Amino acid sequence: MPEVILGIDPGSRITGYAVLTEEHGKLIALRCDVLKMAHIEEHSDRLQFIFENISGIIKSIKPTKCAVETPIYGVDPQAMLKLGRAQAAAILAIKNCGLEATEYFPKVVKKSITGNGNASKDQVAFMLKKMVTLPDEKLPSDATDALAVAWCHMMNNRGIPASTKKTHQNNKKGDWSAFVEQNPDRVKGV
Repeated sequence: MPEVILGIDPGSRITGYAVLTEEHGKLIALRCDVLKMAHIEEHSDRLQFIFENISGIIKSIKPTKCAVETPIYGVDPQAMLKLGRAQAAAILAIKNCGLEATEYFPKVVKKSITGNGNASKDQVAFMLKKMVTLPDEKLPSDATDALAVAWCHMMNNRGIPASTKKTHQNNKKGDWSAFVEQNPDRVKGV
């Protein structure tokens, strides 16, 4: 039975989620989408929305594993508090469905995909497009972030921990063609 990993990028206004699996040796994103909550005024109502929708997603797709990005920094303490609560709502939904929730820091996720913990969102999205069959070429950034979390977890489960992966020697900003050339095992055939 193939692994089905649910990745979540929690947010108090937009929460990204993605479902990643492997079929016939190819990584496939079964779903990549976002939960939008800008129309919900009360923060507590947004938390309930996250909890109920993540619970519904888990019940419909039946993932084998779940991974959640951990918010770790922010300029505004109030915003960080809201992000932490959004993460907690997602984790509670996962735990309520009888699954474990593995947490990953943003730098660990980025490093697992690009070899650089300080990579931009565009660089992460570029690499994901090379390594994963996507349901849609134009994904919302929060959905892409959730897919990155799922991918990081899948690699970790395969014994390729993100925090100890060797960083490529051409770790220069914008030098992606050299990285792709030197890491063909990390790039999906075009």
